Amino acid sequence: MPHQSVTPAKRNFARTMRREATEAEDRLWQELRGRRLDEIKFRRQVPVGRFIADFVCAEARLIVEIDGSQHAGSHRDQERDAELKARGFRVLRFWNDDVLKDLDAVCDTIIAYVRDESLQPWR
Repeated sequence: MPHQSVTPAKRNFARTMRREATEAEDRLWQELRGRRLDEIKFRRQVPVGRFIADFVCAEARLIVEIDGSQHAGSHRDQERDAELKARGFRVLRFWNDDVLKDLDAVCDTIIAYVRDESLQPWR
């Protein structure tokens, strides 16, 4: 990922988001941290442009977002995804319930997207 300047305010906000993760984000991070998931390197709550991405695999140019119900049909998420795509990322979104109820399927999907860069997210 090319170096980008990140304002101190954005860096502090990302730190706060790491400390105040949702239950679903925490659960998924336990699978992703330290290359535990298929030796894939992920970082969490990463500033990308004007946004903070939940999880980023820079090598595969993949962002994984975990959404609560407030994100259903969100115009802001569509705008966000368009900007992140313009920066060369694919954005894979899961609902909190997906992570909490079927973490194995979520992890299998993430592995598939990292390993096959031609796959495109469905929502």
